[in-house]
Amino acid sequence: MAAADTPERIQEAERFSREVLPAVSRTFALSVQLLRGELGRAVLCAYLLCRIADTIEDDGHAAPEDKARLLAEFVACLDDAAAADAFPARAAGIRGDAAHVRLLQHTDLVCALFRSLTPGSRDRVAHWVREMGRGMAAFTLRHPLGLRIQTVEEYREYCYYVAGTVGCLLTELWREHGQVPAARYDALWARCTRFGEALQTVNILKDIAVDVERENAIYVPECTLQAHGGSQATLLDPSHIAANRAAVGEFITLAWADLDEAFEYLLLLPRRALSVRAFCVLPLLYAYATLRELTRTDAMLRSGDAVKISRAEVKSLMVAGLGALSSNALLRRLVASVRERPFTPLAALVR
Repeated sequence: MAAADTPERIQEAERFSREVLPAVSRTFALSVQLLRGELGRAVLCAYLLCRIADTIEDDGHAAPEDKARLLAEFVACLDDAAAADAFPARAAGIRGDAAHVRLLQHTDLVCALFRSLTPGSRDRVAHWVREMGRGMAAFTLRHPLGLRIQTVEEYREYCYYVAGTVGCLLTELWREHGQVPAARYDALWARCTRFGEALQTVNILKDIAVDVERENAIYVPECTLQAHGGSQATLLDPSHIAANRAAVGEFITLAWADLDEAFEYLLLLPRRALSVRAFCVLPLLYAYATLRELTRTDAMLRSGDAVKISRAEVKSLMVAGLGALSSNALLRRLVASVRERPFTPLAALVR
């Protein structure tokens, strides 16, 4: 029997969700907190549900059949409160980062928060989390020895399931909560998958070595690596770094194009929807800065290494991005500056 969704339990669920968010989010924690009211609750819940699915997928030790089964059981939790309450025990064997495992072990609370959302929000969140979960399970079974993307087309398919779906989910929530007019919706919808996929590609590129060593996953396609004289088997081999860097360069080019599409998505959001613009602008700015650094290094191909932007730049971009929200011209100038050099306060806005 499922625990009753009393007001006290809903309060506990929301309190836990807000407390765990910063520990499990590298990009969206502050952005989610900028959204208020029912929209904020819906995005918070949706984000944590996606992180739970991601935690299952990322366990490099669990058998693929077990992960696929757990993903199916997790998706079922959206329709069955009793299944949600039982899920933490069912998923007890999943390993990973401590904060993510803690979130997984409180799936029952996140699902309680989900059930407290407005009907329209519940419907859209459930639809896209199901789509993500099904896609993750399919890729887990497709690559039982560890994720090894083979072609650019397969890479695109993977990114759609794990990130493009998030862009779709968010865009439907913006409409559900009256943040975008009908006349603007189609243009946003045409770009919404790129919003999620661009951020995913930047994260993948900066963490190439981390993903190989911690999660037994390689996202740079084998065909692309082979075209440059490398391979997934030698991805972190210092003697192949030039060939592998050339292959990664193709994906850096792809990421620039996707990120520019994602930026146009931001500019299409109505200026009156300031909180939604704020939600989108910060991860995009951080992605532009990270991608700039990726063009100048091969650190992501060295064992134990990754690419990060400085805390000082993160803080400067936060201030500048939020300050430029109401002006598309200022946002364009800011992005143009970030693409070229590490951002310092006022550098982009006074030229």
